[in-house]
Amino acid sequence: MTTSDRFATRAIHAGQEFDPTTGAVIPPIYQTSTFVQESIGQLRGGYEYARSGNPTRTSLETLLAALEGGKHGLSFASGLAAEDTLLRAVLQPGDHVVLGNDVYGGTYRLINRVHGAWGIRNTPVDLADLDAVKAAVATDATRILWIETPSNPLMKISDVAALVEIGHEAGAIVVVDNTFASPALQQPMALGADVVVHSTTKYLGGHSDVIGGGLVINDDELHEKVKFLQFAAGPVSAPMDAFLTIRGIKTLDVRMQRHSANAQAIAEALVGHSALEAVYYPGLPSHPGHELAARQMSAFGGMLSIAVVGGADAARAFAESLEVFQLAESLGGVESLVNYPSAMTHASVKGTELEVPENIVRLSVGIEDVDDLVADVLQALEGSAR
Repeated sequence: MTTSDRFATRAIHAGQEFDPTTGAVIPPIYQTSTFVQESIGQLRGGYEYARSGNPTRTSLETLLAALEGGKHGLSFASGLAAEDTLLRAVLQPGDHVVLGNDVYGGTYRLINRVHGAWGIRNTPVDLADLDAVKAAVATDATRILWIETPSNPLMKISDVAALVEIGHEAGAIVVVDNTFASPALQQPMALGADVVVHSTTKYLGGHSDVIGGGLVINDDELHEKVKFLQFAAGPVSAPMDAFLTIRGIKTLDVRMQRHSANAQAIAEALVGHSALEAVYYPGLPSHPGHELAARQMSAFGGMLSIAVVGGADAARAFAESLEVFQLAESLGGVESLVNYPSAMTHASVKGTELEVPENIVRLSVGIEDVDDLVADVLQALEGSAR
């Protein structure tokens, strides 16, 4: 591998050298908890116990860094485990986090309720309002500016480069959750971000069969702090989980092209539909973040949300009337899923300023035949409107 290798090549080959003993094209899964030492303190390849390191996890961590164009990758048991480890490495009681007012409900719950109990303060803000962001970070205690773009579930687009400048002027670490776009479509570190976070469960794994999380970090000192906590607290990904994620990443580039094309077709088919108040998809010229998304993304992704006429009852009826789209938590798999955020992924933020309107339905558009997907959405809308 060289630094000039393009994304699709890196996704298949980074950290994936063939097995030198047998010549196996796919590196073996090191399904082991411990490693025999040459002598006391003399380790084979630096491995002693699988919590501190495992060759399969190392392969994934190398791959994650290569995908995002960063120096260091770290793999975790879940996306929230990755976020929690990063937060504990950076923050102390009394510190302040500024985050978007449309972040994933689990992220806000972690920052507000788990870390909030230990003295961490937070301010949700509309990241499109740069003056509001400047005002929010204008305190010596702001340590992190947390960006999620596109956001979950309202598909807001944030100007990463502009926000990086604001965050760095305030002395804050800028973190970008790149889960919705994936590194196939968006490269936050090329825009100046300090840390990129992923729920690798989603598009990176891509097949709804593994839970995982990842961090990519450029700063050596911060990487060492996070890596120490990864070892000391133990929220690591297991070898089989790392292998499944690696396998998924090999097709990430082609999958994201199909996800994006299918989502674009569905969004265009829904524009102006009488059963809808709005379609939230950055690939639509009517989306307020369309031009910005076109600049900082290579395509618009596979996620879209809709606001259904008729409120909660109509939205629920629509979600439950779909046939190809399956009603389930999560996103980013090859199969299409539908989610009702108010009672599912974002139920934990009810009663806060991050509360999701009850007529919002989120679609994770898979890679099935696009005509089947469009027909499914239209038939479900007809049913919900009756």
